[in-house]
Amino acid sequence: MSDQPPHTPDTVVVGAGLAGLACALDLCRAGRRVALLEASDGVGGRVRTDRLDGFTLDRGFQVFNTSYPQVKRRLDLKALRLRPFTPGLLAHTADGPVRLCDPTRRPAEAGALLPGRVLPARDLAALGVITARDAVLPARVLTRSPDTRSTAAALARAGVSPGTVDGVLRPFLAGVFLEDRLETSARFFHLVWRTMVRGTLCLPADGVGAVPAQLAGGLPEGVLRLESPVQAVTDDGVLLADGRELAAPSVVVATDAATAARLLPGVAAPAGRTVTTYYHAAARPPLDEPTLVVDSTLRVLNTCVLSEVTSTYAPPGTALVSTSVLGDDRPGRGEEVLRRLGELYGTGTGDWRQVAAYTVRGALPVMEPPWPLSRTTRLGAGRYVCGDHRATGSVQGALASGTRAAREVLADAAAPPG
Repeated sequence: MSDQPPHTPDTVVVGAGLAGLACALDLCRAGRRVALLEASDGVGGRVRTDRLDGFTLDRGFQVFNTSYPQVKRRLDLKALRLRPFTPGLLAHTADGPVRLCDPTRRPAEAGALLPGRVLPARDLAALGVITARDAVLPARVLTRSPDTRSTAAALARAGVSPGTVDGVLRPFLAGVFLEDRLETSARFFHLVWRTMVRGTLCLPADGVGAVPAQLAGGLPEGVLRLESPVQAVTDDGVLLADGRELAAPSVVVATDAATAARLLPGVAAPAGRTVTTYYHAAARPPLDEPTLVVDSTLRVLNTCVLSEVTSTYAPPGTALVSTSVLGDDRPGRGEEVLRRLGELYGTGTGDWRQVAAYTVRGALPVMEPPWPLSRTTRLGAGRYVCGDHRATGSVQGALASGTRAAREVLADAAAPPG
């Protein structure tokens, strides 16, 4: 892999996030000459990892789901050295902490799910039906189902009580969808629920940035050009920010929605969700297990001791705590978060140190129903756009959209003129 310019490309791909990497890889494997242009100093887009004072800091809290079809198809999971989260969660509700686990993976803890211990019998039954249906039905049945309801409406229709929704499911799903009204498409909810049941939620030992790094490692020499921002898409190719022009018969814009709309007038950019993640260092772990903690008050979305998931996230003798909240960082918010963490973990936080805070705007697209699970990437002759905003807000969505873009570029190139 090199930043040296290749020969005149057949296709320029703008953006080396997951969608752009998938597109570029497939085009290269098909024999196309590709230039993959990335404005920043590294690949991954929103899926990047920083190193700071011995800490591994993902740019926003992330989890890696092993059951995504594109993940299984494209990545060497063993090489990522994946470390799992607990198959369950700890919810802090108005009535006290509630621990939910997957009894198929933690049989010894199945007794905690007896009716009345954590949730009413009716709610356990309703959730059991949802889980069994989503896990067993072929994915095509879910993808072809009508998309007319929100997640909140679907849970109510399934018979889950408002108490369980507000105390447990809303806090958990708010961290998944980055919105607290559960207005996200119910069809997308069922697909996400299916992947959680069928896969493992984990983290690569070197951070989520190891995922795009592995993809980039498969590119031929000379394809990737870092620190090459694109100013405009032109009739002949692209105009770089430094004034140089790069001609190509086809251009794929694989950026975030807002940038895509700027480069390709006429592209509708969906609204995006914003999230801020705070990282704190503590002398000892406030919870000695790799379990996601959620907060029914929604003062925080979720928190987790990442160094309990994988020790590589913190220097020896130090714990790293990740906590996410909806919206932007602002003066005083870090202190509010720290106070709430003391309540959630039941410990003093006076000696905790904030290591970093990341605000990610447009972290996920707003996916209210009806939300198409996939859209064509074609915009016109030789112009394409891909990204999770053209599919679903997930690693699977980004990779699948990039895959579709490459397929459509190749199909158009092979089509007879006229």
